Amino acid sequence: MEKVATAHTIWQKLQQKQPVIISGPCSAETEFQVLETAIRLAKTGRVDAFRAGVWKPRTKPGMFEGVGTEALQWLKKAREITGLPLIVEVATARHVEECLKEGIDMVWIGARTTVNPFSVQELADALQGTSIPVFVKNPLNPDLELWQGSIERLKKANIAHIGVIHRGFSNYGNTEYRNAPMWHIPIELKRRMPELPMLCDPSHICGRRDLLFEVAQKAINLDYDGLMIETHIDPDQAWSDAKQQITPEKLAELLQQIEWRQETTEKEAFLNALAKFREQINHIDDEILTLLGNRMKIAEKIGIYKKENNITILQTNRWNEILERALKKGEKLGLSKDFILKFYDAVHLESINRQHKVMSEYDHHEQTS
Repeated sequence: MEKVATAHTIWQKLQQKQPVIISGPCSAETEFQVLETAIRLAKTGRVDAFRAGVWKPRTKPGMFEGVGTEALQWLKKAREITGLPLIVEVATARHVEECLKEGIDMVWIGARTTVNPFSVQELADALQGTSIPVFVKNPLNPDLELWQGSIERLKKANIAHIGVIHRGFSNYGNTEYRNAPMWHIPIELKRRMPELPMLCDPSHICGRRDLLFEVAQKAINLDYDGLMIETHIDPDQAWSDAKQQITPEKLAELLQQIEWRQETTEKEAFLNALAKFREQINHIDDEILTLLGNRMKIAEKIGIYKKENNITILQTNRWNEILERALKKGEKLGLSKDFILKFYDAVHLESINRQHKVMSEYDHHEQTS
């Protein structure tokens, strides 16, 4: 029997900004599969905790929904053999009770549960007064407030150790990934709650194993605190999510390829150079904001002029002309089409709102004078 690590060990690593790796099968299928996966993961020397789905929320009835409570015994045996702490998904108060009774080290709340405040509150009530670490996956839909609200419910239940897991968002028409990363959402959550450890789940973002490295590396580049990656002794025969799982040995290869980065350094030369670059960016940002302010003042003048001549705010031909010009100019400057479209959409919307406001104020003035 190996020396058993604990959830406290995991939390210490997270606090010390050391990357934490959680791995294991999407679903606990059989005792042999669970034990063999855990043993092979432990042999890599790169995994900090063992995960497995015990209760599986599935899209349609009749699909494999997990073995249930019986699988917790398999996980406990895996911990006895390998020393790896255990983490399990919970979706109901009963799941929490079973995990606490069996001494599961950590739990996570899945995306299908995070989306429902009633379910999160039920879990918060069941977990209240415990010291078990709880990770919260982002909700299915790209709703930052819903994600933050789930965390706040757990905080109100006095849960001391809370982390988050970014697993991507459902996105109609998304083809490259199973779940669109929408990196700006977890980045904003980290800005609001910098004390929360944040892991990335490339398996659920990608939905296919050939994209795992790309997403994992980007997460590390963005200062994520670790990864949750699904592994299986025979991925193609997995009972759930076969395409996104890899063998423990492939996981070790993937982790070896990643360039592990840190948030900062004590090297004086680097810090001085970085400070100069940041000061340059601050000056450029000031110029951009000043120019945008001037642009909006002109938009307001155009709004008044349109009002006086009974012309609509939206001018489709002019908008197409602006976009076409911006895309050509942006391409020459090395700016992506996606960035230009998003930026100009925001500028255009603000311009429309400004013109609508001055038109409304003009109308009000005419009615009262």
